[in-house]
Amino acid sequence: MYTIDKNGWFEHARKTPSENFNARPEGEEIDLLLIHNISLPPGQFGTGCVPQFFCNTLDCSQDPALADIQELKVSAHLFIDREGECYQFVSLLDRAWHAGVSQFCGRDNCNDFSIGIELEGEDHRPYTERQYHELAAVTRALRQRFPKINLERIVGHCDVAPGRKTDPGPAFNWDKLRALLA
Repeated sequence: MYTIDKNGWFEHARKTPSENFNARPEGEEIDLLLIHNISLPPGQFGTGCVPQFFCNTLDCSQDPALADIQELKVSAHLFIDREGECYQFVSLLDRAWHAGVSQFCGRDNCNDFSIGIELEGEDHRPYTERQYHELAAVTRALRQRFPKINLERIVGHCDVAPGRKTDPGPAFNWDKLRALLA
């Protein structure tokens, strides 16, 4: 079982602190888990660009496909690469900047009450077994620490920003994740 320390950091994750976060609103309870995908440059895996992007150290001149993200300041709480390695950028107790304009169950600004996990991937390419197993292990620990995150409150970015976002995409196997969590 993975453990989360009192400051909101997973003890097993590779700590890679980002400046792209702020405090959650006073009294806001964490009760939503958002699953995302990302690959940088798009469609490429194992480049090391995602952690650099979340830490504002990515050299966007290295690939023309990165030009559009040069000015963005974003983060996620966690990133799970194709090998199943987990990186943590923001304390779970703080608000990472992952959901953007979003709404869930009539509540706006999902960053206020959610934890964001990015999977290295893209909408139409299968995720790896290692990613599913790491995601399940992390999710079990999150649900223990934040019990309001039930199975119905584990959703994709596409569910909180429909029409704007499509991730984690049709390649993500929700049934597999639920089976691993059972």
